[in-house]
Amino acid sequence: MAFLSRFFSTPERAPLATLEEILGPRGVPLDLPGLEPWKDEFKHLLAPEREPWGDALKDLLAHGWSLPPLWQEAQYDLAPRLVPTWMAERDGYCSRAHLEGLSLRIEACGQLVPAAWLTLWGVTWEDVVERSLDQLRERSLNTPFQRLPSGIYRGGFKDGHSASRFLLPELWRGLFPGQNTFLAIPAEDEFLVAPQVLLPQLVEAIGKVLAGPGPRLMGTFYQQVGDKFLPANLQDPHPMAQPQRELRQSDLMEACRAQALVLPAELGDAVVPGTIRTQQGRSVSYAPWQEGRPVLMPEVDLIGFIAANGRPLGIYFRQTLPRISELRGTPVDLWGPRRTRYEGFPTASQLARLECFATGEQMAELFKAAAGRPRGGQAGPSAGSALADPAASGARASQASSPVPAHLRGLSLGVQSDD
Repeated sequence: MAFLSRFFSTPERAPLATLEEILGPRGVPLDLPGLEPWKDEFKHLLAPEREPWGDALKDLLAHGWSLPPLWQEAQYDLAPRLVPTWMAERDGYCSRAHLEGLSLRIEACGQLVPAAWLTLWGVTWEDVVERSLDQLRERSLNTPFQRLPSGIYRGGFKDGHSASRFLLPELWRGLFPGQNTFLAIPAEDEFLVAPQVLLPQLVEAIGKVLAGPGPRLMGTFYQQVGDKFLPANLQDPHPMAQPQRELRQSDLMEACRAQALVLPAELGDAVVPGTIRTQQGRSVSYAPWQEGRPVLMPEVDLIGFIAANGRPLGIYFRQTLPRISELRGTPVDLWGPRRTRYEGFPTASQLARLECFATGEQMAELFKAAAGRPRGGQAGPSAGSALADPAASGARASQASSPVPAHLRGLSLGVQSDD
């Protein structure tokens, strides 16, 4: 009988935590604006669901975000949005990496969706993305891409979110059958598609959008490789390798500018990189480091050292900086591009350990050439007229034991131009 009683008996259930018991310890007031409709939802939650539900409300309150609309309404008004990864990291809304440099976020009823909303709705990220893509697909039907006079195609969608159609390859897959397809989303309302033979026209169109007044999305253009999409990997001497390199560098500069706006001044100088054109025609990323204050150095190719009195000391390859073992940097915990904080400043003898790209005299000439030119918001010199070829630095940079990446070895400053 004891065996049968154990088999058929129902174990006692622990009492469900009340709304007050969930919200009180989390500091969420019972009269929180907008909470009333959610109290009925709470009554239907199982015991394991109530604690995460309360944590979600606490998270919304901590960030100053509003409560979501009820799922019964929100599920019919969802939209995917592609943004630069640094922006997704900065803003903190629910997102997932989609492509290199791009992340996917979701809007519901015109508002960006935090992760806490998914918990309150009781749905997964995958559920929301699938529904949002279905709705975007339905809104995109019967809207063909427009062929521009240059031969490339542009999304003709009138909702201001053409870039989100990047997520729906079926809309543009057949534009250039049998040819390599390249795509660009330089702004939220721009989606450009081109075959390889029209890459110069694509780059020109990207440049026009980026030069416009609206906010940029991504300068880098992407290539379809099978079912995947990657930043176009064009190698020298491909004529479009240098424009793609410059576009990717401009994306880095944009992210670093956004960082510089929010980093505390007492933490150090949040330098914004620029570019320098080498004798070989390549643009390399550059950042200045002036003596006297800590610096927050991004991961650039070159560092230009400047004395406290403003005297240029030379430009060196950043990858050789670990040779100065006395100068230890501290990684900065921050969204976006990685930065390292340095408090000291190298001595002349320590600089001599690094691989040189340009001497102090050559760097001074570069400053003079750049002084009369608008910098476009970049810190330090950009491509301008300059100097003789520092052949010795090129020879040193080509050493097999150099920590400088292979694609940067042998580069020298050489003669600059506006091209």
